[in-house]
Amino acid sequence: MPDWLDQAVFYEIYPQSFCDSNGDGIGDLPGIVEKLDYLKDLGVNALWINPCFDSPFKDAGYDVRDYRKIAPRYGTNQDMARLFQQAHSRGIRVLLDLVPGHTSEEHPWFLMSGQAEENPYWGRYVWTDFCFQGADGLPFVGGEFPRNGTYALNFFKCQPALNYGFYQVRQPWQKPVDHPDCLATGQAIREVMRFWLDMGCDGFRVDMAASLVKNDDAQHSGTQAFWRGVRRMLDAEYPQAALVAEWGEPRQALAGGFHMDFYLNDENGYTRLARNYQGWREGRVEGQDRSFFKAGGCGIEAFWEDYLPRYQGSKDQGLFCLISGNHDTMRLRANLTPEEMKLFFAMLYTMPGAPFLYYGDEIGMRYLRLPTKEGGYFRTGSRTPMQWAPGENLGFSQAPAQALYLPVDPAPDAPTVAEQQEDGGSLLSFVRQMIALRLEHPALWSGAPFEPLTREGRLMAYRRGDILVAIAPAAGLRLKMDGAYAFLFTYGECGLESGWLTFDGPGVAVLERVRQGS
Repeated sequence: MPDWLDQAVFYEIYPQSFCDSNGDGIGDLPGIVEKLDYLKDLGVNALWINPCFDSPFKDAGYDVRDYRKIAPRYGTNQDMARLFQQAHSRGIRVLLDLVPGHTSEEHPWFLMSGQAEENPYWGRYVWTDFCFQGADGLPFVGGEFPRNGTYALNFFKCQPALNYGFYQVRQPWQKPVDHPDCLATGQAIREVMRFWLDMGCDGFRVDMAASLVKNDDAQHSGTQAFWRGVRRMLDAEYPQAALVAEWGEPRQALAGGFHMDFYLNDENGYTRLARNYQGWREGRVEGQDRSFFKAGGCGIEAFWEDYLPRYQGSKDQGLFCLISGNHDTMRLRANLTPEEMKLFFAMLYTMPGAPFLYYGDEIGMRYLRLPTKEGGYFRTGSRTPMQWAPGENLGFSQAPAQALYLPVDPAPDAPTVAEQQEDGGSLLSFVRQMIALRLEHPALWSGAPFEPLTREGRLMAYRRGDILVAIAPAAGLRLKMDGAYAFLFTYGECGLESGWLTFDGPGVAVLERVRQGS
């Protein structure tokens, strides 16, 4: 595993919406470079940048038209090389978003594969051998190309599935994973990875990482085998490059060669922890909210029940990572107040795994109800421009408001970096403090030991080596201490009394064991 991952603190950037440097209304790579000092001051030492390759943008860049070319809206390949160099000079690593399961329907590979006459790209995508034939349970499209067949999709209609083979071959047109055409697909993706790694990229977050091999078994054994091959390549040629899965099941992803896997905001304990469980998929925020971090919320049981088996089953293979949110989920602020978000961030930066912060969550950017943009649907409201300062377009762009990629938060109290930067009580200051605390203490780093101390109820408490963390979303909670401790960090109303840690209101306590003679 790359040695830098133990101290990694990630920040996800949606490039369309981070900083517009040329006044065209859309964020770009030079804009990211402009803000690297802000990220360094925040404590961030690694970035994940959502897809920035050439694309028709029917799915916000997850429909790639050219894997080796930066989309003109963001700049040039030279701009990306400069971003790598400038980030590295500040001690910041940069991961790009790799989309290996599909391309755009406009990709030259796909256009060649749809021709009537057989050619070297005929086997690059999943095609049936008859124009009226379904794709054996996979979504498919027919009637659009000269080729006498239909083609399988990997997500939207604009995203035909690349062919890595079928783990269980059931039809004459299905090819096994070791077929030369399927091996060629894998080799093409590895060459894409080498291209960006040679330029200075530090690794990849992999979109829909479990989706490659079709008719796979329940463990995704065929897909795992492919990624283990990629891991062997990285270990041999780029040993400090990181591989992060969008998988959501670390026992599979890490066994498949990934260094890290995300805890996805699916309908599990993690969603119940911080979001309105019943409404997040549809972009709804109304209804009873029983999230753990709310004062009247649920207990911690559902989270531990879901998290602990995943963590225990994968901790010796890599990192199981928590996120504040991402481009696919409603923002935390949709149902947590800034004060409640502080409790969440105290957890995020003291738990195992490398923490991922979604841009704007550090200032409490709101989720906005917006029409769909570039295939975003309900997710569009979490992709609005970063709010840097009061005034025109909240500092994101000098373009006319109507020319912006998405509108900024129109509320008069829209949070901004400038207003929170020097406010010691702001959410931004709190996040900066928590990151600094994490980086200062090796017991809080990604791979350090972890032990939950409370398994039920309204108090979340756990041990990381000699450090104890307790997070209370309500008053009247307490924890029996098992020795002498001293506070490293506190927030809210908490104290030590007769061997008990007590909370008179919502709060956070991070304590370190006091050793005899110290």
